[in-house]
Amino acid sequence: MPPGLNGLAKPAPELTVVSPVYGCRGCLEELVDRVSAAAGTAVASCEILLVDDASPDDAWSRIEELAQTHPEVRGLRLSRNFGQHAAISAGLAHATGRMIVVMDCDLQDIPEEIPALLAALGQGVDVVLASRTERQDSILKKASSRTFYRLLGWLTGSVYDPTTANFGAYSRKVIDAVNAMPEADRFFPLLVRWTGFRSALVPVEHGRRTEGRSGYSLRQLLRLATNVALSFSDKPLRLVVKMGLGFAVLSLCIVAMAVFKYAAGDIAVAGFTSIIASIWLVGGAIVSSIGIVGLYVGKLHGQVKNRPNYIIAEDTGDRP
Repeated sequence: MPPGLNGLAKPAPELTVVSPVYGCRGCLEELVDRVSAAAGTAVASCEILLVDDASPDDAWSRIEELAQTHPEVRGLRLSRNFGQHAAISAGLAHATGRMIVVMDCDLQDIPEEIPALLAALGQGVDVVLASRTERQDSILKKASSRTFYRLLGWLTGSVYDPTTANFGAYSRKVIDAVNAMPEADRFFPLLVRWTGFRSALVPVEHGRRTEGRSGYSLRQLLRLATNVALSFSDKPLRLVVKMGLGFAVLSLCIVAMAVFKYAAGDIAVAGFTSIIASIWLVGGAIVSSIGIVGLYVGKLHGQVKNRPNYIIAEDTGDRP
């Protein structure tokens, strides 16, 4: 239990809402008010964890103000920008509720949908994901998101629903299992999926962004998909093996054709062009294979260093 007044332990809240904060200072007060009102209709007690991922708009000062005026609000400030999923991990590690809701801070995840998610969580499932049936995003954002999930699905050999993201309700045992995972590269939806607990989808409305802009460009999404694939799948390595077998079969075919033509008297002198082309082709395949293996070695090197996924610089919960 977290410490209360006079050093006495206060009971853990029934619900913890975790929200990573980046570039949305202006909507934090509305977020807190709406989350508190929505959660109050479903549970008796709630805490709101706002994790400042080194937001460039000085969101931390606003979080400090909210923590002083709203007893249910607790703020964590990371020492630098570690990324959205590291910020989520920081919030989950400090969440004390029996149930946990994870949502974005930009109000596109509508707080009024929280009671519906919690109601479904009590129906024999441990994971309830919010399904955004009609996303209120730009065409470019929708296209980049579809590209990300298709690439991620192809690299990991799984099927992903592009209508779902981080927004959802999770039981305590699911979050405890996720917190126990030592991965250096965190991707919250995939960590939850790996636990294997029963899940359900709940259709929700999706709000329009009123503050800031998305922190993910198409390039960043592609980079995230690659990092996730290297961390959670060995498919790139298997693709290298298949490519090597393909080149071996192609080489045998070329050799057989050359021998046949030589025996038939069609070749007097070996061609310079074909030799150079073969060298470049095989050399490129070898370098690509070594590069992919090198990426995995780099991931192993990062994991062996065992550095923390985040560093907390300040915590409003430590203050009297």
